[in-house]
Amino acid sequence: MFKKSLLALMAVCACAAPLAQPLPFASPHNVLQLSAQGAVEVQQDLLSLTLGATREGADANAVQSQLRQALDAALTEAKKTAALGRMDLRTGNFSVYPRNGRDGRISGWQGSTELVLEGSDFGLITAAAARIQTLALVRTGFGLSRAQSERVEREAQNLAIERFKARATELARGFGFGGYTLREISVTGSEQGGGPRPRALAMEARAPADAPVPVEPGKATVLVTVSGSVQLRQ
Repeated sequence: MFKKSLLALMAVCACAAPLAQPLPFASPHNVLQLSAQGAVEVQQDLLSLTLGATREGADANAVQSQLRQALDAALTEAKKTAALGRMDLRTGNFSVYPRNGRDGRISGWQGSTELVLEGSDFGLITAAAARIQTLALVRTGFGLSRAQSERVEREAQNLAIERFKARATELARGFGFGGYTLREISVTGSEQGGGPRPRALAMEARAPADAPVPVEPGKATVLVTVSGSVQLRQ
């Protein structure tokens, strides 16, 4: 009896299985893809000066020691006027590597080290760099501080959203619809700098002592893009 009941139940399930299959989704219609951008230009307010030195010699330990001494002296001098946000310090590349001769054998050692001064007080940074005598200016860079970047990004985002909404409304009416509802939205942002105006010097070339290097920031453009799809409705 149990076996017959089980066979009957399996037969019912087999008959019902086709009815349980999901129906295919209807293709979306009256869906519009569009995007809009918001761009805000702002003065760069962050300066980064990279100071560096190179040393070479026959002994790797000697080269490393010379680089460490140069870096330690630079750090000691820079820390005298370091101030959070106005001028922050960080060490950069520090490396020692072999130099090969024509026969492929190691003929000596060469190394380099870097110290980065970065912050919003351009005068403080350039003056500190001028007082450091053991490292030379390698490169300069400009950018936006976090506070400035976040503020401008919000402005660009609001502008992009308003343009997206206006564009969606305009297109909906142009196609004879009364309005729209949002389906999918993506928001992306980027910063496009006008590029720093580098005044790079040769690694061991130095300006006169205590003579700050002149710097001039450019402008950066913060760009936010809002893209997605909307469902047109009557």
